[in-house]
Amino acid sequence: MSIIKELWAFLRARKKFWLWPIFIMMFLLGALIVLAQGSAVAPFIYTLF
Repeated sequence: MSIIKELWAFLRARKKFWLWPIFIMMFLLGALIVLAQGSAVAPFIYTLF
């Protein structure tokens, strides 16, 4: 959690709020890759792309 706190402090201090959508999309794509690594959800994820 300290990484998230430091990231929030950095973005707030430097007014870089436009970076949040990039971080959110990176997190969502990472979670999608983790889910596709051999779960029952994998065939359904592959059909999205």
